[in-house]
Amino acid sequence: MSTPERIKILYVDDETNNLISFRSYFRKEYEVYTALSVSEALELLENNHMHIIIADQRMPAITGVEFLEQTIARHPDSIRMLITGQADINVVIQAINQGQITKFMQKPWDWEKLSLAIDNCVLLYKSRAELKQKNEELRKANDELNKFVYSVSHDLRSPLMSILGIVHLAKINEDKTVEHTYFNMIESCVVKLDTFIKNIIDYYKNSRADEIKELVDFRALAESVIEALKNQDTSIDFELEIDQSGEFFGDLLRLRMILNNLVSNAIKYQNPKAERHLVRIHVGSRDDSALISVEDNGIGIQEKNIENIFKLFFRTENSQDKDGTGIGLYIVKESLEKIGGKINVISTPMAGTTFELTIPNRRSA
Repeated sequence: MSTPERIKILYVDDETNNLISFRSYFRKEYEVYTALSVSEALELLENNHMHIIIADQRMPAITGVEFLEQTIARHPDSIRMLITGQADINVVIQAINQGQITKFMQKPWDWEKLSLAIDNCVLLYKSRAELKQKNEELRKANDELNKFVYSVSHDLRSPLMSILGIVHLAKINEDKTVEHTYFNMIESCVVKLDTFIKNIIDYYKNSRADEIKELVDFRALAESVIEALKNQDTSIDFELEIDQSGEFFGDLLRLRMILNNLVSNAIKYQNPKAERHLVRIHVGSRDDSALISVEDNGIGIQEKNIENIFKLFFRTENSQDKDGTGIGLYIVKESLEKIGGKINVISTPMAGTTFELTIPNRRSA
C-alpha cells in the first residue's frame, strides 16, 4: 500500500527569524519550505507543488496579497494563507477577493492558533482533492455511460435484426435443404448476444462490487476457466503451468473475470494460418504478489493500437470480423485497478500476444 504524500507548506517572509521558528515548529509534521523573497518563492513553486502557501503581507518588492494572487494560475488547488501585522479590514477584504485567501493570521501569532489554522487548511485541501477526484470519476462514468448506451442499442439490436431476417428467409424459402444453414446463422447470432450480455454482467459486477479478499487456488481457477471456454474452439491446445508456493489472498471474482476475458480473447483471435493453435497460461505466486501471463500465437496487435485496446468499445482493424464487443479488455483494466494490479502487453502482428499481469497478495492487507 502506497505511503500518503506529505503535506508541503511554503512560507514566504522577509524576516529570517520568522522562517527559522516556523520551520522548527512544523518540520516534523509537514514538509516545510521557506523563502526570504518572492523571487525565491516563485522559483520553489516552479519545481514543487505546494499544498499550502503562506505569505507575509509586508515584503519589500510586492505585498503578500499580490504574491498570492500570482500563484493562482499555476497552482489553483493550493490553499493560501496571509500573515500580517496590520489589523486593517481592507487588507483582509483585498486578500479574500484578489488572492483567494482561505485563512488570515495576525502577527505576532499564537502557535496553537496558527497550528489549528494550518490543520484546517490541510483538511480543506484534502476535501477539495477528494471532491475533484469524485468529479473526475463522475465525468468518466458519464462518458462511459453514453458510450455504453450507444453500444448496447447497436450491438444488441444488430444480431436480433439478423435473426429476424434469417427467420423471414426461412419462411419464404421452400428448399428445406438450406434449413441447417439458417440454424447455424441463428446460432451464431445468439452466441454473439450471449457473449455481449455476459460482458455487461461482468461490467456491472466490477463497477459495483467491493474488493473481497479470499484464499485463491490458481490451478483450480485456471482449470475452471479453461473448462468453461475450451468448447469455443476445440482446435486449441492449452498449456498450463502453475507455481504456487504459498497462500495467496485476492479477489476471486475479479481474478476470474480477468482470466476469463484474456483466455477468451486468446481463443477468439487465433491466427488461421498457424499450424498449431496455442494458448499458454503461466502463474507464479509468491509471498508479495502473483505474476500471471496469458500467451497465444494468434493474429496479434499492431503497435499503434496497444495503448488503445483497454478503452471501452475499442476494436482493432484486424478484429472487426470477430465477435468481439470491445468490453472485455476494458473490464480487465478496470478490474486490475480495483485490486491494485498492473498489466503489460507484448504483441507481434500475426505471431501472437502475451499479457503479463502483476497481482498483489492481500494476505496481510
